[in-house]
Amino acid sequence: MQIVKRLAVKGFVRSRHQLSMLFGLGELQFAKTYRYPDVDLIGLERRFGRENMERIYFHIAAFEAMPLASLQPEVFDVGPFARFYTSRFESLWRTVFRKAGAQWRYENNLPDYDGPVFEGGLSNCGSAGPIEIYEGDVPALCFSGGGKDSLVAMKLLERGVVPFSSYTYSHPVYGEADSQHDLIDGLLHTATPRLRHRMQISDDFGPCSLCVETPTAVFGSLPVALEHGYRYLVVGHERSAEAGNLYWDRTGEHVNHQWGKSLEAEELLGDYIQGELAALSYFSILKPIHDVVIFNLLRSDLEAVQSTHSCNQRKPWCQTCAKCAYVWLGYTAYLPQDLVTDMFPQNLFDSPENLSWFRQLLGLCAHKPFECVGEISEVQLAFEICRRKGLRGKALDMYASEVPTPDVPALLDRYLAVDEAVPTIPSDIRDRVLPQMLRAAGQAREYIGLCNRSLTVAAR
Repeated sequence: MQIVKRLAVKGFVRSRHQLSMLFGLGELQFAKTYRYPDVDLIGLERRFGRENMERIYFHIAAFEAMPLASLQPEVFDVGPFARFYTSRFESLWRTVFRKAGAQWRYENNLPDYDGPVFEGGLSNCGSAGPIEIYEGDVPALCFSGGGKDSLVAMKLLERGVVPFSSYTYSHPVYGEADSQHDLIDGLLHTATPRLRHRMQISDDFGPCSLCVETPTAVFGSLPVALEHGYRYLVVGHERSAEAGNLYWDRTGEHVNHQWGKSLEAEELLGDYIQGELAALSYFSILKPIHDVVIFNLLRSDLEAVQSTHSCNQRKPWCQTCAKCAYVWLGYTAYLPQDLVTDMFPQNLFDSPENLSWFRQLLGLCAHKPFECVGEISEVQLAFEICRRKGLRGKALDMYASEVPTPDVPALLDRYLAVDEAVPTIPSDIRDRVLPQMLRAAGQAREYIGLCNRSLTVAAR
């Protein structure tokens, strides 16, 4: 008799400030816990109905189960949440698994694995419709991970006079929880969030390359939005996240490490949440612009830049990973050198550990790194700026000898363009932030400078 490999939600327990979920796969068991210090889950059940809240718990659990599918189960049993399993939910889950999990399937040579089959029949109860938000005084809940994009997102809201609060979460894959929150608090001190909301995740499954962090984080924020009356969930995902890492011939798909940050994912999640779970809007405030504009927007907040951190290996900066190499390159190209040196004492162009990352970032390898980095031609533009600024290093020598000189005017036209038609940003927010982006793009062009088709960097 063949034994079916079965992934199951074994159960869940919630208290006022905590949601715990238990998963099983064969004899293995895994627990995941969300701790919400300033959310009363019991109180939310009284206000909005226990059934409505358990529908939200179901979505959190179902997406937290997705990394466990890296063990290649054949069946997925949603256990106590079976009544919420609908065709629309399955379509959402399957799409996220296929697209966000493309990197994992590529790395493990699993072109045909579509994930487990859901056990049991579809629910007949249908959707109860989205929960109506009791709006509070502050409309926007802005996600903050502590990096450059978080800083720019908060400053766009701040200068657009859009009141916002911050939302941060810690995860054991990034180290000790208090240390993570302390680092992010350092950045939040430079902005003006009305409230600072924290959430702490415990997860005994461990790191996994089948990563669906962004969609899972969005569902995980819903109790905070309901508790405090936020009608906007705001993230900082730039246009550069649209570009994939490689084209996979075997499946005919583009593998994009950042698919969860793409406009496609944003629209998919936003439409689903607004139609099924809660009457709020989910969008990225940075989606109209590329990293070239974002790096230049940082010039308005140089002191705050020192409080940013983006490394996923050893926070704040390990200085030897692809993410550190990319952010350092952007800071070096577009920000004052003394600021960069204070943050990164080493010249990463001369770091042997980073030469392979720079090769990948420049497009000299089969694909760019599986990290949250910009497009290859954005990297080439940054290298060209550094070269013409007179900077030196082994990576710059490699660039000069192996990469054709880029068409800088064409790259500026491409990367300084602001997409004013992004459909997900609500009009009242769009009208407040687009003028800032357009000004920043003009200032970036001036800073970089074009004269007789030769790039010069304007003096500050």
